[in-house]
Amino acid sequence: MNDRMMQAVLFDRYGGPDVLYVGRAPVPEPAPGEVLVKVSAFSVNGSELTVRAGRLRLLTGREFPKRVGLDFTGEVAALGAGVGRLRTGDRVWGVLSRTSGWGSAAEYVTVPAERVGLVPDGLDLVEAATLPVATTAITALRDKARLRPGERLLVRGAAGGIGHAAVQLGKAYGADVTALARSANLDFVRGLGADAAIDHRSIDPAELGRFDVVMDTVGTDLRTFRRLLNPGGRMVSIALDLDRLPAWLGYVAASAVHGRGRVRFFSGNPSQEHMDDLARHVTEGKLKPMVDTVYSLEETVTAHRALAAGGVRGKYVVKVS
Repeated sequence: MNDRMMQAVLFDRYGGPDVLYVGRAPVPEPAPGEVLVKVSAFSVNGSELTVRAGRLRLLTGREFPKRVGLDFTGEVAALGAGVGRLRTGDRVWGVLSRTSGWGSAAEYVTVPAERVGLVPDGLDLVEAATLPVATTAITALRDKARLRPGERLLVRGAAGGIGHAAVQLGKAYGADVTALARSANLDFVRGLGADAAIDHRSIDPAELGRFDVVMDTVGTDLRTFRRLLNPGGRMVSIALDLDRLPAWLGYVAASAVHGRGRVRFFSGNPSQEHMDDLARHVTEGKLKPMVDTVYSLEETVTAHRALAAGGVRGKYVVKVS
């Protein structure tokens, strides 16, 4: 039995950011096919705030303490049986499976080897922590929407953790990108390559024109934005409107049968191919890390508060080691 202990961010009840604390947990041991990663940094994601607040408690249950942290960067500390692709000391990044729980907000984490990739040489591991969830944008634009060169792409929430990656990837895929963001973030999204940057509070969506693909990171008003699709257009949403969940799910299901533009919803679950594509985009200069603020492990509470307040440019990152 492993008696080594580590620091980890935990919570013993659902609630606001203040329920988080840095406690002690056993250092996990890699099972066959897994690697143990010494975590350098992780980012804070909106889905973590939803889970921490207890808005998905029917799925997450009432067994405590619970953990936070979805993505990570770090170095391979140990290999489980049967892992041949990686070596101890490799610099890696990855995303944990939401179905197996959270836990990258810690000094160590175990993860299946196929869910990690090699960090490109020369990329700082703290900055690199902004990028693993960009695999969600790769899945959304390349796999789900099948975005093609010359098409018009609308990104909602373009300054946020996945939105800012979608803007960059949209340009990499050859699209004409319109970005919706707060007025204070318009210069930021222009700097990402957006062809047009618009304050989402200053315009009626109907005035935006027509689009071939709508990438939604907000989860509200899907019907309104679906009306902006050209014939053959595609809408991809990665966010849930939990306040109107039954109606939201019904609308997404109905869109698969009726109307000219289906709403595709999914939760990121990157494959090894996605991790390799991520590294390639970074190496080619098509995708750059965008760090808003770096926090310490003890400041994870502050990072959660900041994300809940809105206005992030890129990602909030927590440095572990």
